[in-house]
Amino acid sequence: MTFHHEVNSQQQEAIRTVEGPVMVVAGPGSGKTRVLTFRIAYLIQIGVPAYQILALTFTNKAASEMRNRIVGLVGEKSRQLWMGTFHSILARILRVEGKSLGYDSNFSIYDTADTLGVIKQIMHESGISAQQYNPQAIRSRISSAKNQFLLPEEFARRAVDLFEEKSARIYSEYEKRLRGNNALDFDDLLIKPIDLFHHHKSILQKYQDRFRFILIDEYQDTNHAQYVLIKLLADRYRNICVVGDDAQSIYAFRGADIRNILDFQHDYPDAKVIRLEQNYRSTKTILAAADQVIKHNVDQLSKNLWTENSDGDKITLLVCQDDRDEGATIVSRIYRESLNRKLDLKDFAVMYRTNAQSRALEDAFMQQSVRYVIVGGVRFYERKEIKDVMAYLRLLVNPHDDESFLRIINVPGRGLGNVAVQRVRSFAAHHSIPLVQACRRAEEITTLLPKAKKGLRLLADLLDKYSHMMKEMSASEVSRAFVDEIGILRLFKEEGTPESMARWENVQELLTAITEFCIQQPEATLAAFLQDQALLSDTDQWDDKHNAVTLMTLHSAKGLEFPVVFIAGLEEGLLPFSNSSQLDAKQLEEERRLYYVGLTRAMQKLYLSYARVRFRFSELSYQSPSRFIDEIDQELLESTGQALQAASTERWSFPAVQSRHRKKITDSDAQYHTDVAPDYDHDQDELKPGTMVVHEIFGRGKVLQVTGSGDALKAVVEFSSAGKKNLLLKYARLRLL
Repeated sequence: MTFHHEVNSQQQEAIRTVEGPVMVVAGPGSGKTRVLTFRIAYLIQIGVPAYQILALTFTNKAASEMRNRIVGLVGEKSRQLWMGTFHSILARILRVEGKSLGYDSNFSIYDTADTLGVIKQIMHESGISAQQYNPQAIRSRISSAKNQFLLPEEFARRAVDLFEEKSARIYSEYEKRLRGNNALDFDDLLIKPIDLFHHHKSILQKYQDRFRFILIDEYQDTNHAQYVLIKLLADRYRNICVVGDDAQSIYAFRGADIRNILDFQHDYPDAKVIRLEQNYRSTKTILAAADQVIKHNVDQLSKNLWTENSDGDKITLLVCQDDRDEGATIVSRIYRESLNRKLDLKDFAVMYRTNAQSRALEDAFMQQSVRYVIVGGVRFYERKEIKDVMAYLRLLVNPHDDESFLRIINVPGRGLGNVAVQRVRSFAAHHSIPLVQACRRAEEITTLLPKAKKGLRLLADLLDKYSHMMKEMSASEVSRAFVDEIGILRLFKEEGTPESMARWENVQELLTAITEFCIQQPEATLAAFLQDQALLSDTDQWDDKHNAVTLMTLHSAKGLEFPVVFIAGLEEGLLPFSNSSQLDAKQLEEERRLYYVGLTRAMQKLYLSYARVRFRFSELSYQSPSRFIDEIDQELLESTGQALQAASTERWSFPAVQSRHRKKITDSDAQYHTDVAPDYDHDQDELKPGTMVVHEIFGRGKVLQVTGSGDALKAVVEFSSAGKKNLLLKYARLRLL
C-alpha cells in the first residue's frame, strides 16, 4: 500500500509508528480519520492479523465508514477487524463472556427511556413521590454512582442527604430488576466488563492476547470507566495509539474526563507524541479566529494550527433585534450565500447551544418553506409505535425482559386492566418466574377473568411460535411475520387517520431497516439488530444525503463540516451557558471548547449571531453579547445589524423550493409578539381602555386593558381581524388612531 502522496510527513509518522504507546494530537480538520484508517491498513499490510486489532470510535457511523475504506485499501482480510464504539465492542464481549457474571447471551440493552421507566415503576411501588424526587435526577445519580464503581451498599453508606438515601434505595432495587430481566443499561456495558476482567484474570488475558494493537479515536471524550478498560486491555503489549484533541473535549456532562488525554504521557512516560497541526478544512480567517479563542484556555496541550487554504471572507457578526429576527436573518443569509457560492441547502448548518433555541429558527425556516433537518430531535426509535414493536422483538429474543412485557401487554388490547396486570405480576413474583412464563400458567391465576386468561395464553403461544421460527428463518423474515401476526399494522390501517397511517409507515420503515441490516450482514440475528439500534447516536441517525439545511446543537456537531456555518445565540447565559451568574474556571473552559468546535466546523464562511432580546423560560430577557465574541480580533470580523432589521418581512424563492403564503399568526404563537424592533414611545397615560390603535400585522383594534409599567407595560387589545391579543408594548409598535 502506497500513501505517500496522500499524507503529510506528520501523518505519515503517525501511521508508521506502530510499536509502543503513541498519542496523536490532531487539530480540527487535520486528517485524523485518514491517519486512523491508513494506520490500521498499514498494520494489516505488514502482517498483523486483523482480529488482533481493536479500533474504538465514538459513533457507529464513523466505524462503518472507516471499515469500508480499510476494506478498499487492503481487501477482505480486514473483515476480522474489531472496530466499533466502546459500547458495541463491549456488548459483543459480554455476549460471549457474560455467563461468567450470570447473564444470558441474549440480554436486553435498556436505553435512557427504558431505565427511566424502571425507576419510575420502583418509585411508584415504593411510595416515593415523583413530584418530590425527580426520577430523571435519580437516574442521573445512579448512573454517576455506577461510573464511580459504587455498588448500592457503598452508595447508601456514603449518602449525605435524604435525596441520596432515596436514590440508594431505588438503586438497589433497580439492579435487582435489571438482573431479573436479563438486562443491562448503557453504564453496565462499561462497568460489567471491568468487573469481568477483575474477577476472571484468564478472560482478561484472553482479550489482552487478542487485542495486541489498540487504537482509540476521540480519546479526549473517554470517561473514567473507558480509561480503566483501556488500561487493562493495553497493559500486556502496550501497543496503544490514542488520537484526539483536548481542545474538543466537550462532554464533561456525560462523564468525559479531559485529564485522560492531558495525562497520557504521565500514564505512558515513553509515549511518542505526534502533532497534526495542518488544517485542510477552513480558511485562514476562520482558523485564526478559532485559534485566538482557544488560546484563552489554560488547560490544554500546545499546538500551532496552520493552513495553506486561502484567507477567505471575514467572519460576519449578525446583530439581531430578537430571536425571531435572528431566525429570519439567518434564512435570508442562507438564500444569498446559496446564490453567490452556488451551494445546496445541505451545505449549510445552523448550530446553537440549547435545543430550545431551535423553535424560533424552525419558525423562520417554515415561514419561508426552506427544507431543514434537525440532528438530535425526536429520534425514529423513540416514537411510541416503534418502541412498542421493538419491545415485542426484545421480548422474543429475551423472554426474561419484564419491562418489555409490561409495555406490550395491552398493545393491541387484550382485555387486561391495571388490576389484572398486577395480579399477573404478583403471581410471577410469588413463583420467581418471568412474566412471559406467568402467561403460560395463566390458568393457575384464579383471580383472572376467562377473557384475560385467554389473552395471556395467546400472547405466550405467539412468542413461543416465533421463538422456534427464529432458528429456521432470517431475522428479516421472522420480524415481518411476527409483526404482521401481532395485529398492530392492521389496527393502524383500520383506524385510517393520517396519524395512524404515519405510524403504519413508521413500522414498515422499521421492518425495512431490519431487512437492510440483514442484507449488509447476512448472518445477522435479531439480537444483533436490537443491539445495533440500541447503541445508535444522534449523528448515526442523521442522513446527510437529504438536500436540507442542518439544525443542530453544538454538542452534536463534532466530527462534521459544512461550507457555511451559523452559530446562533452568542449571548451571555446561552454561550457560555449558565444557570447562575457565575461559571467556575473549568465550566468556562468547556464552554469555550464547545464554541471552538462550532467555529472549526466551517469551511468557507462563518456567521455568528446574537439577539438583543430573547424569550427565555417564558419571559422576555434582555441579552448581553457573549464574551467569546470579543476573543476574536476585530480585523477578522465584520458586524451588521441595522441593515438587517427588515429581514423578518423579506421574502425569497429558493431554487427548487416552492414558496407558500406567509404563516398566519394565531393564538398558538408566542404570548407576546416580538418580531419587530421596539419603538413604542407613548406615555402610559395616552394608552387606556377604549383607545383605538393600529398594529402592523393585526390591523385595527381597541385597547381593553393596560397593566404594568416601564419596559414591562402590557396591553390586551381586541383586533377586528385577529381577535384578542396580549402585547408587550415596548415591542408591539402600536400607533394611536
